[in-house]
Amino acid sequence: MTTSPFVIDTHDLGRRAGSMRTERRVVPSLAPLGTEVIGIPEGTPIEIDVRLEAVMEGVLVTGTATVTATGVCGRCLRPLTEEITVDVSELYAYPDRATHHGEVADEDEDPLPVLVGESLDLEGPLVDALVPALPFQPLCRPDCAGLCPECGVRLDEAEPGHAHAEPIDPRWAALTALSEPDEDREK
Repeated sequence: MTTSPFVIDTHDLGRRAGSMRTERRVVPSLAPLGTEVIGIPEGTPIEIDVRLEAVMEGVLVTGTATVTATGVCGRCLRPLTEEITVDVSELYAYPDRATHHGEVADEDEDPLPVLVGESLDLEGPLVDALVPALPFQPLCRPDCAGLCPECGVRLDEAEPGHAHAEPIDPRWAALTALSEPDEDREK
């Protein structure tokens, strides 16, 4: 039987409220996360540093996760990498407490994740924290000028004053003949 690297055994905590320990590990992303513009490819190492604390309702997990996302700049399409660090905080209920919580919780509340035996699975909370932390429009640097809409050259690399002749709206193209000198029209 293969277990996920995100599964943590809590046997040593018991059900003694206040007992705690830390867990540090590096686990691979099991699936690609994010978008085509920026994401976390499958197999990317995720550094997890969490504290497990037994409480009356279950096991409270708090800490951080750090991963390097890869993608392209939203303006100039250069490849980029960005380190993402998120806070993780999740309460895993003991099975008997989860039933009680379900009875007293509001309809709008998400159900608490439940310990399976004496193990908890951090994959869901990590995905829920990492994906929204990815930048909506990643930039290689804040002042990136982007690409020229006419020719596609990177404006940061273009010569000073890079410009193109303003295109003429085809609906008005016939009127340009009126602006030419008379001798050009006679030819």
